[in-house]
Amino acid sequence: MAEDAATEVRFRKASIALVVLGSIVLFLSGFAVWASRQFLLTEDWVETSSELLEEEVIQEQVSAFLVDELFSAVDVKGQLEKALPPVAQPLAGPAAGGIRELAGRASLKALQSPKVQGLWADANRVAHEKLIVVIEGGNETVSTEGGDVTLDLKMLIENVADNVGIDVSGKLPEEIGTIEVVKSDELAAAQDAVDLLKKLAYVLVLVALAIYALAIFLARGRRREAVRAIGFGWIVVGIAILVGRDFAGNALTEQLASTAAVEPAIDKTWSIGTSLLAASAAAVIGYGVVVVLGAVLAGPTAIATAIRRFLAPLMAAPLAAYGVLFVIVLLVFLIAPTEGTQRLAPSLVLLVLMLAGFEALRRKTVSDFPGESWEGFGERWRERASGVGSGISERARGLSAKAGEMRRGRGEGSPGAGDERIAQLERLQELHGSGLLTDEELASEKARILGNGEPKDDG
Repeated sequence: MAEDAATEVRFRKASIALVVLGSIVLFLSGFAVWASRQFLLTEDWVETSSELLEEEVIQEQVSAFLVDELFSAVDVKGQLEKALPPVAQPLAGPAAGGIRELAGRASLKALQSPKVQGLWADANRVAHEKLIVVIEGGNETVSTEGGDVTLDLKMLIENVADNVGIDVSGKLPEEIGTIEVVKSDELAAAQDAVDLLKKLAYVLVLVALAIYALAIFLARGRRREAVRAIGFGWIVVGIAILVGRDFAGNALTEQLASTAAVEPAIDKTWSIGTSLLAASAAAVIGYGVVVVLGAVLAGPTAIATAIRRFLAPLMAAPLAAYGVLFVIVLLVFLIAPTEGTQRLAPSLVLLVLMLAGFEALRRKTVSDFPGESWEGFGERWRERASGVGSGISERARGLSAKAGEMRRGRGEGSPGAGDERIAQLERLQELHGSGLLTDEELASEKARILGNGEPKDDG
C-alpha cells in the first residue's frame, strides 16, 4: 500500500513537471508560428505593410525617405537655374528649398490616397513573392545567384515628382527607392533560418500537445486536476507572450532608434507587425480559461454538481448532446473570435480538443447521475416550483400572524375586533335613526366603542 502511494506521488510529480515543460514549449511555439505566418505568408505580409502605411507616423517617415531619394537623384536647383533668366538665377536655391518642402507635403498627402497605398501594397507583394522564391531556391525566372531581394519604391518617387512638377523622365537611376530585404551574402543564412522556422512552427505545437497528453495519462486518478493545470498553464503562456512582446519591442526601439523623432514610427511598426502575435496570445488565454472552467465543471463542488445534474438528461442522449455541441461549434467558427478559428490546421486541433473534453464531461455526468431523465427532470422542477409556492404561502401566513401580534401589542385587540366595532357603530346609527337614542347618547356610545372603554368626563 505504501509502495502504491509512493508510486502515485511520483506519477503526480512527473505529471506536473510535464505540464510545466509543455507550457514552455507552447510559449516558444507561439513566437515560431507568428514568425512563420508573418514573414512567410505573402498576404499576411501585404496586409501588415498596408496597415503600417495607414499610420501617420509611418507616412511621415516614408514621405521623408521618398523626398530624400528624389532630391538626391535630381538636381532641382540646377534645373531651376537653367530655366530662370540670369538675373533671377540666385533665386534658384530658395526656390528649390520651397519645392522640397512642397514635395514633402505632396508626398504625405499622396501616401494617404488609395491609389498610392495600392502601389505600396503591390510593391510589397512583389518583393515578398520574390523573397519566398529566392529563399526556396529560385525558379526559372528568379535566380539565387548573387542577387539581392529589394522593395522597389521607384514608382512612388515618380508619383511625388509628378505632383510637384519635377521632370524626372530618364533621370532617375534604376536603384533609386530600393530597400534591401535580403542581401545576397545573407541568403544562405536566411534559407536555413526559414527552413528551421517552417519546421518549428508545426513541430513545437505538436510536441507541446504530446507532452500535455502524457501529463494527463500519468496523472491517473488526478486527471481532472492535470487538465485544470494545463488550462492555467495556457493562461500563463498567453500572458508571458504579451509581456515578451512588449519587452522585445522596447529593446528593438532602443537598438534601432537613432533619434527620438523616429521612435514613434518604430514603436508603431512593432505594434502592427506583432499584432498577430498579440491576437494569438489572447486566444491562448481564452482557451486556457475555457479549459479551467471545464475542469471545474467536472469537479465535486456544489455548483458544478448541480450543473451536471441539470445537464444529465441531455448528456444521457448522445445524439441530442452532440447535436447541441454541433450548434455551439458552428457558432464559434462562424463568429471566429480568435486566430485559431480562422485557419484550417488550428481549427482541426481545436475541434479535436473540444470533442475530447465534451465526451469526458458527458461520461462523467452520466456516471454521476445514471437515473436522470427528462421526465424526472420535469418532475423535480415541478416539485421545486411547488415547494417555492408553499414556502411563499407559509411565509405570508407567518407575516399575517406577526402583524396580528403587533396590533394586539398596541391594544388593538384581535384580528376580528375591528369588524365587531364597525357592526356596533352601525347598530347605534340605526337606533339613533329610529329615535331610540338621542344625539348625546349616540356620541357617548361612539366614544365608548372607539375608545374601547368608558367615555371621559368632560367636567
